Order: sequence, then C-alpha cells, then structure tokens
Amino acid sequence: MTDKVRILMCAPHHYEVDYVINPWMEGNIHRSSRDRAEAQWDKLYQVLKTYATIDLVEPQKGWPDMVFTANAGLILGDTVVLSRFFHPERQGEEPYFQAWFESQGYKVHLLPKNLPFEGAGDALMDRAGRWLWAGYGFRSELDSHPYLAKWLDVEVLSLRLVDRRFYHLDTCFCPLTDGYLLYYPAAFDTYSNRLIELRVPTEKRIAIEEADAINFACNTVNIDRIVVLNKVSDGLKQILEERGFTVVETPLTEFLKAGGAAKCLTLRVTEPHQESPQLSTIQSRTIQLEGHLLDSGLVNRVLDTIVAGGGSFQVANFKLGEQRLDTSVAEVKVSAPDAIVMADIMGQLIDLGAIDAATDTSDANLAPVTQLGVAADDFYATTIYPTEISIAGEWILVQGQRMDGAIAVTHTSTGVVARCKLLRDLQVGESVVVGSAGIRTKRTTTTLKKNAEEFSFMGAGVSSERRVELVVEQVAWDLRRIRDRGGKVAVVAGPVVIHTGGSKHLNQLIREGYVHALLGGNAIAVHDIEQSLMGTSLGVDMQLGVSVHGGHRHHLKAINTIRRCGSIANAVEQGILRSGIMYECVKHNVPFSLAGSIRDDGPLPDTKMDLIEAQTEYARLIEGADLILMLSSMLHSIGVGNMTPAGVKMVCIDINPAVVTKLSDRGSIESIGVVTDVGLFLSLLVQQLNKLTGQYGVS
Repeated sequence: MTDKVRILMCAPHHYEVDYVINPWMEGNIHRSSRDRAEAQWDKLYQVLKTYATIDLVEPQKGWPDMVFTANAGLILGDTVVLSRFFHPERQGEEPYFQAWFESQGYKVHLLPKNLPFEGAGDALMDRAGRWLWAGYGFRSELDSHPYLAKWLDVEVLSLRLVDRRFYHLDTCFCPLTDGYLLYYPAAFDTYSNRLIELRVPTEKRIAIEEADAINFACNTVNIDRIVVLNKVSDGLKQILEERGFTVVETPLTEFLKAGGAAKCLTLRVTEPHQESPQLSTIQSRTIQLEGHLLDSGLVNRVLDTIVAGGGSFQVANFKLGEQRLDTSVAEVKVSAPDAIVMADIMGQLIDLGAIDAATDTSDANLAPVTQLGVAADDFYATTIYPTEISIAGEWILVQGQRMDGAIAVTHTSTGVVARCKLLRDLQVGESVVVGSAGIRTKRTTTTLKKNAEEFSFMGAGVSSERRVELVVEQVAWDLRRIRDRGGKVAVVAGPVVIHTGGSKHLNQLIREGYVHALLGGNAIAVHDIEQSLMGTSLGVDMQLGVSVHGGHRHHLKAINTIRRCGSIANAVEQGILRSGIMYECVKHNVPFSLAGSIRDDGPLPDTKMDLIEAQTEYARLIEGADLILMLSSMLHSIGVGNMTPAGVKMVCIDINPAVVTKLSDRGSIESIGVVTDVGLFLSLLVQQLNKLTGQYGVS
C-alpha cells in the first residue's frame, strides 16, 4: 500500500450490451462496437496513467460489465466492502473482484447476501476525507449504510436518488478537490438536496444542467486539479476552469450505451480519510400489518409509502392466510436516513393501519397546548380510521374520529379522555399527541359489496348502464335495511339535483323515511324553492325545458319571498312553500344545514354564512350516520368526506369523474363512486326501492 493515487481498471475485452438493467441500455442491446469501446477505454487509460498508477483486474468472459470497476466495492485504507449487486446479471462479478482485493492484501467485508450495495458507484468520499456520501434508491439499499460507517470508521451521509436515469450516485454527483461538488440536483429528493446544502457551502456547489447531466459530466475522475470526463458544455467547462480545474475530455460514447462513463470505468484504490466518528443517522423500526393484505392492496401501499417517503424496507416475515376469509400477517423492517424522515414515514404507515412494534412498550408523546387553537409543530394529524393511543401502558380509544384533526388529551376524575379536535378547538391546558409513537389505527372490512366485477367503474367487461344498476341495487338494499332498523342516512346534495329533475325522487325518499339529515349549500335550497314557487330552475321551465321570459330573476324572487317569511320553516307554516325538498324536510322533521359561500345570492335566512358554525353543524348532523349519499356537490361532498370517520358508507354520484375520484381517494374502502347523471340515479333508486317489500331490519 502507498499514498500515491492508484486506480483499478478492467479492459473491455468482453464488454457488450447484452441485457437491460438501466434506462441507458434500452434500445442498445448488441449495438455497441467492441473496437470503438477498446479504443475509447485505451485513451482513458492513457490519460489517467499520466496522473495515477493504474492497476488492472483480469476481465472475465460472460461478465461484460466488469469493465465498470467502480462497482467492484468500496475501498478505504486497507479495508474493502465488497459489492452485493442488485441485478443477477452482475452478481457473478463478485468472486473475481473479491479474489483481486484479497490478493492485494485488503481486508474484505461481506454484506448479507440480500442487502444490495454497489460499491463506489453508490459511495463517494468527500475529497478531504471528512465523510462518505452514500446513495440509495435504485441499486443500493439504505440498510447497507450503517455497515459502511462501522467497517470503514467514517461518517455516512445518505442521499436518495429519484431519477432512474441516474441510478448510481456517481452518475450525478462528484466531490472535487478543495471541497467543491459537481452535481445534478434534480436527481435527488428534497431531503437529500437539503443535506447537500447543509454540508457544502454555496460557493463550493456546482449545480449542472440536464444537458450536461445526460452526457455524464458528473461521472468524472478527479485527481487533484484534473477532471477527466466524457463531454462537457462550454459553460460548465468555463465554470470549472474559473475554479482552478483543468478539464480533460475523452469520448466514452460506447460506454454511455450501458449507462457508464469515466468514473464508472475506474475504482480509486487510494482515498483520503480524516479521523471521524463511526456515525450513521439511519433509523430503523419494525411494523406489523394484519388483515386481508393482498386483497386490499395494503402491502403495496405500505411499501410504496416507505419508498416514496425516502426510506427502504425489508419484509422480515409474511404469513399468508390459507383460506379466503383468513387474514394475513406481515412484519416489515423500515429504515430511513434520519429521525425526521422516519417520523414522517411512520406517521403515514400508522394512518394505513400499521402497528409500530415498539408501541407495545411505548406511550404516546404529549405536548401541552399553550396557545388557544394552536398545537405543537409535530402534532399527529388524524385520519378517518378508529385510532387508539397508549397512555400509561393502556390503550385509549380516541373519541370523535375525523380526518385532519389533532388528538387532544385531558385528565378527568374518571380517567384519561382522548378526543379528535380541529386545531381551532384546542384549549389551553389540554395536551396533544405528537410524533407517531404509541398510536395505532384500526381498519375493518366493509359490508358494502365492492368486488372487481361490480365496482371497478373505470374498467371494462360490464356496460356502464349495468354498473349504475348494480350500485343502485346495493344502495337501495342498504337504505331499506338502515331505515327498517332505525339507522341514519345523511344526504349531501347540490343544485344539480334540481336541474336534472331529481328533486321529485329525493322528495319521495324524504317522505318515506329514507333521509334523516340533509346537507348542502345555499344554491340547492334556492333552486328547489324557485322550482316549487315558479316551476323553473335557473329560469328554465322544468316541464318544457325552455327558458321563460324574465326567468333569470326567478331565483332572486324566491330568495326574497323566503326572506320576507323569515325562514324556510315559516314559509311552509304560512302555506307559501307547498312542495319541494325543503318543504318535505320541514314537514317530516328532517334536520338540514345550508352552508354559505362567497358567491351566494341572498342568501336565504337559513343559510349559515359563518364557516365555522356551518362546519360544526355539518359535523353534528352526520354524527352516527350509517350511510352518506352524496349527490353532485363537489365542495360539500369533499368537506363532509373529510369529517366522516371510517365505517360510514359513502356513495358519491356525480357526472364529473374528478369529484368521484377525489372522494374515492380518501382511503376508505367504504367509499363508492359512480360517474352518472344524478337525476337518472335517483330515478333508478326510487324504482328499486319500490320493488323491495317487507321488513329488512337485520343487523
């Protein structure tokens, strides 16, 4: 071993693009020229010989990518961490590289077989030797980084790659002499870019454009003030020269076809290293999942959430249910680059129903409310699912479950009470749950049928008409059962119900006891009353379908009439309002709430223009609901969806697919969306209810 710069290379005698394991290989199978590759490699070799000692490892037939020696392993001092290749196509290289390292007297460390790490392609020393930058996301696993910190006695900074074109760290990131950094920021996630900015001063960061990135300008061999690379733009070359670097360009186009260039073709055997603590900020937690994990797609959502959040995972155990009704159980190890990222990932996983294995011994963390309506910064944001928190080793059910709230904890004479509250309702003296420790959510299956044939509304195989009929049949069945057993149905309705001729059908549902609360805005009441008083909706005759003279003023006249009476109920009592949805609500004691908005005409005296008051009234009316029927009202439907706990069936009917998708995306398996005309749906629903006879009050 010497202090002189040494580089390991491998001649391309067997180089070829034989397979596809990165985007650059796509379309290039067997399109590389061996002669040109040999010539380009030899030129790189001759250039580097000027500045360093070159060692050679013997190429092996059948392993064309051995030429990319950067991936052989990671060397620091007399220690090597051998690569564990992600793709089987390269795993056969490992014993040849191991043999070379051992023949040179290196101490070789082997990672667990199922823990991918691709050497100096994904691990680059700061040129002053202060720390190790380590990439993950495509080829190397985050869980390999603690091993690097331990075996190499170095601080490891983990960077997540997010652009599949830059699958190795060295394709988009190159530490340079004197603390400079050449890198492509778009290849990294937000967390990684922030970490780079914290460690590398602004004046030392050289952020390149995409045009240079795709020519692998960052895949550079740096020896003192010399940078050797494939190709560089005039602008970037000038920047490097202004910072005192000599730029040497040597074409490596044949190797670009396989996704590599100068740095990929070399492994620096001598790396600078300052004494630094064995430090890795990586956090690991174990979660447990239980339920119909495959049928519900929960496993995929959990694993996608971990990766999208900047973490990695290992499935430690998976026990699949043997029968269709059996539940499955999984145990997953979750890793994240630091505690902040881990907390964010764990919060999302708990929302999905995962249980933190550590919560068996951990209580929820609480922070006091010191300002009215303000929680601690890292408060836990609630979901629609039933939630429990651990206090003094006892699991306590959170009351008033809803989405986007905080968990307020109070100590009473009868014990600890946990309640879901909106931020504005938090009181000084209460505590809120912070972080994700000591929290678990529960998900249960729904009784509302939702199999692939009946409710894959965007799929093929069943006609659109039949899809609507299937939902109508199920909703009618549920409405009858809920009514007959004394349950509760809330309807959220928009003015489209009136415009499409659906009001007479909704009237019948109210009269026959199928509706127990009505929620909407000023508009549905205005147009319902306009139709009742004048036979028009938005000035259009509902019988003839044509505009009437002066009809554009009808809704204002309707508003004025009700305002003169003082309320909708007064108009009914005075005999002025004699039909319609609002009339039926008043006559059959069905409570309603009308939430106002900035665009409302009038408004009606019953419309609540105080947003907080309207939200509170909405929440009160849907409390205890078994089913919520949402009829063409995007604003109010989404609002109600956000305040509705899991377990409540929601059926959203709208001609606009975006509204249906939005409600379905809330994450509840009880949510069903149908893209259809609301008037048609209500007509079919009433027809189906008329076919049902007898009592259906079964639990």
